[in-house]
Amino acid sequence: MLTALATQPAFAQDMDARARAAAAASRAKSGDSDAISNNYLTPGLANQPVSTVDNSRSFTTNLACRQSATMLEMLIQPGMTGDITHLSISRDKDLDGSFDSSLTLSVPVSGICANGVISCSPGSWNQCQSFKWEIGSSGDLKLSQVDLPDLSGCYCVNASCGVNLVAGNLSSVLKDLGGGVIGALTTADPRIAVAQASIDGLIIRYVGAQTTACTPSPAVSATSYRANPTAISGDAYAASQANSFFTALAASPAGNGKAQETRSCTIEREINVKAWDFTDIVSASGSITSTSSCGTGCLRFQIRGAGSCGSNPPIYTVTFNPLLPRRIVSARIIEMGADDWVQGRINGQVVGSAGKRLWTGDGLPSGDCRISDDPWYNRTPIDFTDKLRSGATSVSARVRGGGGGNWGTITAEIQVDTSCEVSERLVDLCAGYAGDQACRLVQEDVDGVQTVRNGVVTGLKPLPLTRLFGTGNCTYQYSRDFFLRRRRYACVVDTSGTPQPDLARATYIIDHSTETMLADQTRTSDGSLVQSSRAFALPDRPAVAACESICKTRAPSANSGVAPAGTVAQKQNVPVGWDSFYHVCSADNVCPLGDGEEIVSDCGCLDDFPEAVVMMQTVRLAGSDLACTAVAR
Repeated sequence: MLTALATQPAFAQDMDARARAAAAASRAKSGDSDAISNNYLTPGLANQPVSTVDNSRSFTTNLACRQSATMLEMLIQPGMTGDITHLSISRDKDLDGSFDSSLTLSVPVSGICANGVISCSPGSWNQCQSFKWEIGSSGDLKLSQVDLPDLSGCYCVNASCGVNLVAGNLSSVLKDLGGGVIGALTTADPRIAVAQASIDGLIIRYVGAQTTACTPSPAVSATSYRANPTAISGDAYAASQANSFFTALAASPAGNGKAQETRSCTIEREINVKAWDFTDIVSASGSITSTSSCGTGCLRFQIRGAGSCGSNPPIYTVTFNPLLPRRIVSARIIEMGADDWVQGRINGQVVGSAGKRLWTGDGLPSGDCRISDDPWYNRTPIDFTDKLRSGATSVSARVRGGGGGNWGTITAEIQVDTSCEVSERLVDLCAGYAGDQACRLVQEDVDGVQTVRNGVVTGLKPLPLTRLFGTGNCTYQYSRDFFLRRRRYACVVDTSGTPQPDLARATYIIDHSTETMLADQTRTSDGSLVQSSRAFALPDRPAVAACESICKTRAPSANSGVAPAGTVAQKQNVPVGWDSFYHVCSADNVCPLGDGEEIVSDCGCLDDFPEAVVMMQTVRLAGSDLACTAVAR
C-alpha cells in the first residue's frame, strides 16, 4: 500500500503531461475554423487523406462525386463614388474544372446584404433598388428585384456612408458578396458543398465539390420533404417498423415507460408569386442575326446569311430549347425571303422555300443562281409548336445565291405565356400531434397574438391580415384569417415499466467515506451485504487558474446599416459607433490588439454576462412594445 501511494504523484504528473499534450494536439487540429477547414473539411471533400488528432493514422474519404479547383470566382472593382461599379462572377456549373457560366452586373452595387445587393444613384442613397441572388430554371445565377424587407443584414458601402468603405474593408466585402451567392447556389442545389474560400486582391475564389447524391438531378431524396413536409411522419413510421434496432428498443423496458415531452410545430400558409421571363421558358442559340419583340411574351428571331452557287449551299441553324413547355403558346416560321433562293428546314426536314420556283428536295433548285429580279418572299405560316413542346427544335435556312444580292432569311416567331403564377398551400406540421390523444395543446401563437398560454385560452384573437406578395408587375394582395400559427404540445410517454436504479451502494459510499478512507458495500452471491473500507488519497493536482484570462477591446465602426427608411447613419447624431471584441490573452498576460482597437478592459477574469442580459432584455421588451402603424404587408 505504501509503495502504491508513493508512486501516485509521479503517475499523476505523467497523466497531467499526457492530458496537456493531447489537448494541445486537439487545439492544433481543430482550434479554430481555419484549422477545421484545412485539416478535415478541405481534404475530406477533395478525396485527400484525413489524419487522426495524433497523426498516427490516416484514411481517405469519399464524400464528393466531383470536385472543382475553382467552383466560383468573383471580381469586384470600386469606383470613384464608393459604389462597386464592376462585379463579375464566373462559375463552373458542372464541376469539370473549367468555367462555363458568367454573369456581369449591369447596375452599381451601393449596398451589400446577406442574400442580395442594393443599387442606388452613384455616391448617394437615392432611387435605390433591392435585388436578391437567385438561381433560374436553367441553373444560371441571376439577380431578381425584391422589396428591401426580403433582404437581410444590409449595409451601405458607397460615399454616402463613408470614405473608401470597399477598399478599407475589402476582405469582409468579398466574403459577404460571395456568401450571398454561395447561399443561393446551395439552396437551389443541396448537393453543392464549399470546401475553401481564398481572397486574391479584388478576387474571391471558392473551391467546391458535389456531395449528398451522385445523380444528375439536384432534387435528392434528402430534400424532398421541403415540398411535402407532412410526409415526414409517415415515412418515419414506415422506416421505424422496418428497423430491427428501433423495434428492439421500443419493446425494451425503457421504451415502454411514460414521460411528458414538449413538442413544437407550426401551421403556415405559404403563398408564392412567380414572375416568368421569356428566357425562363425558351432559350435560343445559334445563327441569330437579330431579335425583336412582337408583343408581350413574344419574340421574333431572324436567321440570315449569305449563300453560294456551289453544289453545297450553306445552312444557318438556330436551336430552340423548351425550358418550360407548358407555357409555350405558339411557335411558327412567319416569313422566308431570299435573293436568290432560301429553303426552310425544321429538325432537318424541308418545310418550305422562297425563290423563283419551289425548292423541296436536298438537291439544287431548278433556276439561275444570279437572278437580278426583286427578292422573293414566302409569308405562309409554318407551325412547329408541338415539336418545340416535345424537345429541342432546330430551325435552319439553306441559302443559295450569288451576285449583288446573295442573301436568304427566315423569321421564326415564338409566343409564350409570361403571366404571373400564384400558388397557395397550408403546411400543417401539427396534424400528427393534434390527432394524438396523448398530446394536449399548451401554447399557441397566431401571427404574433398569443391565443393559448399554459394550456388556457387567453381570449385574444388576431384580426384578419392583408399582405402583399411578389414584386413589380407580379404583386398581389391577400387577406387571410391567419398566416402563421406556432404551437407547443405536451405529450405523455409511458415510462411506468422503467426499472428504478439501485442507489443503495452509492449512498453508502457517500455517507461513510472520508477524505482519507473509502467505504464500500457490496452484495455477495447469496444476497447478503458486506461492508469494507480502505485507505484513500487523491493524487496531487497542478494548480489551475481561476479563469481563462481575456480582455475586451473596441474599434470605431461606421454605422453603415440600412433599412426601408434609409441609412442608419442619417437617423443618428453621431454616425460612427464602436465594435466590441474579446481576445484570449497571451501566456504573459498581454492583450493581442487588432487593427484600430483600443483596450476597454485589460486582461483578467472578465464577467460581462449582466451587460449581455440587459442588452437581450432591452431588445425583447422593445419587440414586445412595437405597434404596427404602417400599411399592412
